[in-house]
Amino acid sequence: MKIGIQTWGSNGDIRPMLALADGLQKAGHSVTLVVSSIDNHSYHEICKQLKIGYRQVPEHIDFDMQDFAQRSFRMHPLQWLRALLDEAFFPHEQTVYQAARQLVADNDIVIGHHFLYPLKLAALQQQKPFFSVTLCHAAIPNPAVPPLSFPDLGYRINKLSWRLLDTAFNWALKKPLSRLWLEAGQTPPVNVLTELLTSQQLNLVAVDPWFCRSFEHWQPHHQVCGFLNLTEDARHWTLPAKLAGFLDNGAAPVYMTFGSLQQAMPDWSMELFLEAAALANCRAIIQTSSARYPADSQIDQVYFIGRHPHQPLFRQCAAIVHHGGAGTTHAATLSGCPSVVVPFMDEQLFWARQLQALGLAGKPLPAKKVNAVALAKGIRAVLDSQSIRNNARQASLVMQTHDGIARAVQLLEAQF
Repeated sequence: MKIGIQTWGSNGDIRPMLALADGLQKAGHSVTLVVSSIDNHSYHEICKQLKIGYRQVPEHIDFDMQDFAQRSFRMHPLQWLRALLDEAFFPHEQTVYQAARQLVADNDIVIGHHFLYPLKLAALQQQKPFFSVTLCHAAIPNPAVPPLSFPDLGYRINKLSWRLLDTAFNWALKKPLSRLWLEAGQTPPVNVLTELLTSQQLNLVAVDPWFCRSFEHWQPHHQVCGFLNLTEDARHWTLPAKLAGFLDNGAAPVYMTFGSLQQAMPDWSMELFLEAAALANCRAIIQTSSARYPADSQIDQVYFIGRHPHQPLFRQCAAIVHHGGAGTTHAATLSGCPSVVVPFMDEQLFWARQLQALGLAGKPLPAKKVNAVALAKGIRAVLDSQSIRNNARQASLVMQTHDGIARAVQLLEAQF
């Protein structure tokens, strides 16, 4: 089967789709991956290793993540999403759409990141099957739980709350997201959140079942497959000698990163991490985002590291301080590490609350309010909690029995 996959966003949006492409390729299919990277990172080399066809469309996106983060830091979530689309997606919408049309023409079926409505439209026009992948279940209507930030008032009221959220998305986004459909002479789906952004045939929810409680209340086209864990780069990564020496020379450190968001606020992030580590009196590994702290250097009890696969190193750490991205949340939990979460936006706050509810983290520390004193207290609370450490080990053991890629391939091949 010839399969086309298209995705858009930062590293956290692209790695799971690359993992899925690898799984499908190993299952005997021919796969092409089309990427629109807002941080302009190329995945050409790893796709070459995996024998996956690769195109980056457009080759460069003129988007200043640091400037955007500083301007949008205190925006309401829907306002923030609209601003991101205005600057990083809509200017390239036609280019992405033309790439989608070609991908559909060249393949038997197509699979898209849940925001790739141009691919959904192209598949509809050419009457090819379209399936989607959702990386966070926060926006999947589930009357057993309320939408994020809504009160839980029971099954019936929760259903109304989800309809209200659908209405809010329509109000904020339907007009710009429908423009491409109308220009193509097609009637756009009625609701943005529940219809336009996902497949109604099969929407793979790339979240480990450990996090998906009450998913039996979802509509049947939403299917949990599990974490799409890309391990190929970890296989080829070896621990630098200096880092191995640091790990051997004391207690397990606390790892600190804000993922791609750290590039947007490099100086603030680094100073926050360094001061919090000192106040918490812990050894730390900090993913560096500043030339002042070069990779593979060390200051006292802090080691600075560059870009690398997370899981091999997470397994040797006492806790992970992170922003609550879906990928980092899964990587930390799979590695048996408690989390200290500093969410920047609502989706990350959702993951922070999931971790807290499962006893894998303390209270979320929203980035808008956090300071080094609060972060240090959060770190110490996790390090000093035997129950959180035990919960993290148990969650890791359960997650290790799940294979999200194999399950995703199984669900897709059932549709073929």
